[in-house]
Amino acid sequence: ILPLLTKTHTPRATESAVKYFLAQTVASTMLLAASTMNALSTGQWDITQLTTQPALTMLMLALMMKLGVAPLHAWLPEVMQGAPIKMALLIATWQKLAPFALLFLLAHLMHTPTILALALLSTLIGGWGGLNQTQLRKLMAFSSIAHLGWIISMVTLNKYLALATLGLYINMTTTMFSTMMLTNMKSLKDASTTWPIMPPTMLTTLLTLISLG
Repeated sequence: ILPLLTKTHTPRATESAVKYFLAQTVASTMLLAASTMNALSTGQWDITQLTTQPALTMLMLALMMKLGVAPLHAWLPEVMQGAPIKMALLIATWQKLAPFALLFLLAHLMHTPTILALALLSTLIGGWGGLNQTQLRKLMAFSSIAHLGWIISMVTLNKYLALATLGLYINMTTTMFSTMMLTNMKSLKDASTTWPIMPPTMLTTLLTLISLG
């Protein structure tokens, strides 16, 4: 993703790529540290068989950072705002799949009250953060934070329901970004000028935003 983020060679794209790199580096380091701690205490590298609490806590924090779940979400709005629209779509959808797959496998090991607390915090921050946003990419970033809060809360109750919800989220987010790419719309102000030109597309955009809400 990093070469694609810097493809436009603008200062904002470069800043976005650096922030993405730093956030993912920290999360990956924590993931490796958790695996190493578990290997030292149990003698096995199977990350799905974590038995020590420090390793499990570190793993959970790493996954939350990779997913962009509050309170480890600060990198996501800034990265998506500075990224090209296509790359913002990848960060909001494709980039979530690997950490979610690991979370899906480790759901039985997670501390349910902690996961639910993080989920509640994410939904609140995602909702509040999106209230005063006019930039669509940043608005979609806060939407992602809020939706991931709901999704991880479902992981503790029914993993397959969470998987279905993730699929719906990816579908709606892809639809929204597709209309943004088609209309070259970057802010809510652009909607007023685009509506007379492409009414069906703007209607799709409006319905998608309502669905995401």
